Amino acid sequence: MQVLEVDGSIGEGGGQILRTALGLSAVLGKPVRIRNIRRNRPNPGLAPQHLRAAETLAMLVRAETRGLSLGSKELFFSPRQPVEKNFFDVNIGTAGSISLFIQTVAPLSMVIDSEKRLRVVGGTDVRWSPPFDYLRNVFLPAVGGFGVGLFLKLLRRGHYPKGGGLVELTLKPSKNLRTIKIVGKPKVLGVFGVSHCVNLPRHVAERQALVATKKLEEEGYPPRIDVEAANNPMTSPGSGIVLWVATDKGVTIGSSSLGEKGKPAERVGEEAAAKLINLLEAGKPVDPHLADQLIPYMALAPGCSVVETTTLTKHTQTNMVVAEQLTGRRFTSEQCERGFLIRVENNSRIREG
Repeated sequence: MQVLEVDGSIGEGGGQILRTALGLSAVLGKPVRIRNIRRNRPNPGLAPQHLRAAETLAMLVRAETRGLSLGSKELFFSPRQPVEKNFFDVNIGTAGSISLFIQTVAPLSMVIDSEKRLRVVGGTDVRWSPPFDYLRNVFLPAVGGFGVGLFLKLLRRGHYPKGGGLVELTLKPSKNLRTIKIVGKPKVLGVFGVSHCVNLPRHVAERQALVATKKLEEEGYPPRIDVEAANNPMTSPGSGIVLWVATDKGVTIGSSSLGEKGKPAERVGEEAAAKLINLLEAGKPVDPHLADQLIPYMALAPGCSVVETTTLTKHTQTNMVVAEQLTGRRFTSEQCERGFLIRVENNSRIREG
């Protein structure tokens, strides 16, 4: 079988290329060679969290691999059949992103014959990745629109630097994908959120929620924000807030902000609220981060899927290129008023292996 070559330095040149290429390779059963892994990052090559995701995916589909080692800048990955085992423990290490790990392995639901459960240890709310509550309340409902069966259970939060968060991921067999069409100005049905803190006084999470609530109410979007506070000696102190919107198009808009040392709780809440208000004022039904995350599923679902978003990020553009390479399908992006339409062509078919 032909080995598909992917240049890991294209576009934003980060870990997203690796995650998308491996996920699609595993689903389609196509061998892939990824060169120049994370070439545009300060420390190129496979970092610990990328290595663990690739190792787990290789185990789940019995893949033949070469270059699967820390710091490797080239990886060969040739999937076989999914394993029969149904329960796995995965430790990403310290505060490696659980969300990015889940995004790597989630497409496997399309090829498995039985339910798989993974207990994953790492960071649930860390920089440069979707926080857990965004994944659970925005990403999951959105991919559910394709017919993908994913379920998440938060057992323990993990922040930088210790990590130590614990999440249970359940993959359900999901072999009959549906086309999605999420376009047009959304009608807001409700605004929701979770403000949390760990190993910090409860008032930190309360202040985050209070400021976010006030700012959203001023713009005519009164929210319902749950406050969570926990203490755990195994994990680092941390806080954050995630907001999302239920609309007549589904739950496809969200925002977030993480607490940091020296950053007032009020600023955390204000940042998340301001981001959400900007997205709502733009009048597009899909936030730009979600648009990026939906690209692999759009490429795998039959027919013409189309989403409308505010910004065509570099991440999204890169993901489109990688998805085209792996599937043979063609993506287009068309600028419209205050946003972009992203479409996978109806007359394009997934490339045979």
